[in-house]
Amino acid sequence: MTVNVLAHTAARRTRVRRPVLLAAAVCLLSFGAFWAAQRAAGVSMIDLMVYRAEGATVRAGADLYAMRATRARLPTTYPPFAALLFTPLTLLGVEQMRTLATAANLALLVALAQLSLRLAGGGRPGAALWVAALTVWCEPVWTTLRYGQINLLLAVAVLWDFTRRTGHRGAGAGIGLAAAVKLTPALFALFLLLGGTLRARSRGGRELLRRAATACAVFAGATLASAAALPADSWRFWTSAVFEAGRVGRAEDTANQSLRGVLARLLHTGDPGAWWAAVAAVTAALGLWAAVRLEGRGERAPAVLCCAVTALLVSPVSWSHHWVWCVPALVLLGRGGPRRATVAGALFCSYALWWVPHGAGRPELAQSGVQMALSALYPLAGAVFVAAALRPWRTSRTS
Repeated sequence: MTVNVLAHTAARRTRVRRPVLLAAAVCLLSFGAFWAAQRAAGVSMIDLMVYRAEGATVRAGADLYAMRATRARLPTTYPPFAALLFTPLTLLGVEQMRTLATAANLALLVALAQLSLRLAGGGRPGAALWVAALTVWCEPVWTTLRYGQINLLLAVAVLWDFTRRTGHRGAGAGIGLAAAVKLTPALFALFLLLGGTLRARSRGGRELLRRAATACAVFAGATLASAAALPADSWRFWTSAVFEAGRVGRAEDTANQSLRGVLARLLHTGDPGAWWAAVAAVTAALGLWAAVRLEGRGERAPAVLCCAVTALLVSPVSWSHHWVWCVPALVLLGRGGPRRATVAGALFCSYALWWVPHGAGRPELAQSGVQMALSALYPLAGAVFVAAALRPWRTSRTS
């Protein structure tokens, strides 16, 4: 009997191990090809260099929001708390920092794939490695690594919260920290607050409120700590810099895949003004309502994605690399069948938004209709996703 049990266990482990090893081999091969392609393209990792300059500015006690880094003269755009976190980058050489940042981002992509599968209901052994091997070639992921951005880290922090078991004491902390680094993830805390308020009498509602409270407490703690360490920089950020959308870049830039960017290109103006404010307000209300309704029906995965897409749409600037949320979106769409996931994957791997004139001279302000459509692919896809969530005839899987 014992021999049979051991033989059965060994056979089962072998059946599990083989697909995992195959997935790991394919993932490593894909990552290796990706790394070689990035090096052949001579990527500058310019945003990572800005992060390093922010850390150096903090260590030198200089004015953080007067700083300009790299040949492009890029300013600081994140809250002071982020600059504090960037100070260890100054202890590394530039090439060492770039190598470690690339390796860390690839590891974070695997983590994001794993959390995405968990959010969507799980997956077979090795599934996260297959997802990472494929999605590393999506434009938002490619560009995140090209610039040395922190988008994957923020997405992992948020999804970590939403995949914790009920009652987990730390759930909500990831959202709070992400919002302290970059304000956009704060919309997830609002989503938790609204969802919990509407279901306050239920156990699920109280859990959402507890997570919202944790997120707010962590955000407040991180912000106050940075204010104590950097009082002048904190005052400038929260009283002026936070309202200066122009610090981030031009609204009409092709890389700006937010509603504000779409309207700027559509109206042929660098400042869509009241038009954007009105459209963003309506989109935020509809997107949050759809997310809260989905959460109330027990459909957490589409609810979280709906909130993420809403945040990307209404943000003043959502660069194409901010759309790394395409990874959990592709996982979720894959659950409904390969057709939608294939179409969405082709969209994010097409790099079509770069097919239009862009760069010096602000050619985006004179785009044709076809060019405007190509440079609005991500917002259009996001709008379709939110609209699908708003369908009155949508039924819950749990009903």
